[in-house]
Amino acid sequence: MRRMHLIEILDQPWLPYFHREAVTDALALLLGFAELYSPIVPRLAEAIRLSGTRQVVDLCSGAGGPWSWLLGALENQEGLRVDLCLTDKFPNPGADERAGDSVRARVHHYRDPVDVRRIPAQLKGFRTLFTSFHHFRPQEACTILRDAADNRQGIGIFEVAGRDPLTLLSLPVIPMLTLLLVPFIRPFRWQHLIWTYVVPVVPCVLFFDGLVSCLRSYSLAELADLTKAISISGYTWEIGKVRTWPPGLPVTYLIGHPE
Repeated sequence: MRRMHLIEILDQPWLPYFHREAVTDALALLLGFAELYSPIVPRLAEAIRLSGTRQVVDLCSGAGGPWSWLLGALENQEGLRVDLCLTDKFPNPGADERAGDSVRARVHHYRDPVDVRRIPAQLKGFRTLFTSFHHFRPQEACTILRDAADNRQGIGIFEVAGRDPLTLLSLPVIPMLTLLLVPFIRPFRWQHLIWTYVVPVVPCVLFFDGLVSCLRSYSLAELADLTKAISISGYTWEIGKVRTWPPGLPVTYLIGHPE
């Protein structure tokens, strides 16, 4: 199946803020509950170390993605203690509240909008994009990678979305889990319940955008083509795929770091 760059609802500036916040809060909860990115923890830790930094700049963060548990996993499993800066084009000011008590002091939310294609010079550190690289067309994606390499900043791109049959067949689970888990979002807000059960904006947007994300996702070969255009001495690229178990969904990764 070829890549199709269709429209995602969360990308649209016309989406009301309260809808966007409710959806991204639910997405962060789902990613934390399933821990789908747990297989990449060792690779992420190694890449951060090779980049010579303990500062992580997460791009397109939404409500924090998997970082509510990932910070603790890096420290507990890999002995790596990092500070995290969450950034987004549409900032979610409550995102840092979702980190656990033990790591909250190391989480900072950058309050100004950040366009990943034009990252402010003051944001230094290992860059990460979780479940978001598919938002960008090949030319934009290449710009993101080149900017990291040109500035000698490490970058890690991780996607659980994919065009493989298992991932596509698992999509109906998203709205079902959303209906079960939304009451457990913290801090509790009534709007989460309203936009999930009274007017089901949250499960509908998550299912629709989940499908489009899969169709937009990059294959290993397509990621390799992007990096071929960025040949910079002393900068290394690593591309691969690992599987979660359960449920066995593949996680695609692209990691770049200075040698």
